[in-house]
Amino acid sequence: MEDNIQEGTAMEFDARIDLTKLQESVAQVKAELSRVIIGQQEMIELLIVSILANGHSLIEGVPGVAKTITAKLLAKTLNVDFSRIQFTPDLMPSDILGTSIFNVKTSEFEFKKGPIFSNIILIDEINRAPAKTQAALFESMAERQITIDGNAYEMQPPFLVFATQNPVEQEGTYRLPEAQLDRFLFKINVKYPTLEEEIQILEHKHRQKNTTIEALVNSVLSAAQIATYQNTIRNIIVENNLLKYIAAIVNNTRTNANLYLGASPRASIAILDASKAVAAINGRDFVTPDDIKKVVAPILCHRIILTPEREMEGFTAEKVVHDLIQTIEIPR
Repeated sequence: MEDNIQEGTAMEFDARIDLTKLQESVAQVKAELSRVIIGQQEMIELLIVSILANGHSLIEGVPGVAKTITAKLLAKTLNVDFSRIQFTPDLMPSDILGTSIFNVKTSEFEFKKGPIFSNIILIDEINRAPAKTQAALFESMAERQITIDGNAYEMQPPFLVFATQNPVEQEGTYRLPEAQLDRFLFKINVKYPTLEEEIQILEHKHRQKNTTIEALVNSVLSAAQIATYQNTIRNIIVENNLLKYIAAIVNNTRTNANLYLGASPRASIAILDASKAVAAINGRDFVTPDDIKKVVAPILCHRIILTPEREMEGFTAEKVVHDLIQTIEIPR
């Protein structure tokens, strides 16, 4: 995302949908996080968009760049249930989903729910668990339910997964299967802080003394408010020419000579939902081409696969998506 999502864009029009409270809530969440997190504005903004768009987010970066703490503190600003799961190579699906336990008193098996049964799930280092454990998340992330022993258990809204991972080149990591990557609305790449930001981090840590960082952040959003805002997002107006614009972008990934695997219709829906959230955060009840362009890269880059030839030439998914956007005519 080249430009940060700006709050309160100054535009003169009469909004058909009242977005004042939504914008105020977003500003409150950012204010709470700014008490602890220095920089990383793009990550924070995309995570907030993912909440409003009711989508999961994958956060990738080297250890120590505030991936986990940002997701954890963002969850704390929401007055909902929170669960953290540390993924390890020996983690089993039952450790996530739960298991049936025999009750001696009733002589029946009872299902004991696992940590996935919560509202905000923080999965730390998701790519350190093997494929069979990854597969345990498929149904819950896509359908918001889990089927065990023939019984379906629905997840209570909001149900959002924030997962962190180290770059796949690092030791002890597994590459996530394409089917799981496709279930994440965003893949957010977290970079090192700038020199100025790192100085601020040190100054903030020095002033903190014995205060825990969790104590600095307060809850500002309830489950009911999140549900209301998510419903508001669905009503944001999108013109037909912009729907065609989204479809053209995603379709180009399937015919692009640089790509071995293109994006699925789930990517088109993701762009639609995320661009609505960006528009709402900016105080508009309609989507513009710029809203779409801002979310395309974090939505598409983890869903496409370069051809071996392009990989050998040093191409990246980010470059292909950037070039792709330049070739698609912007609706007027």
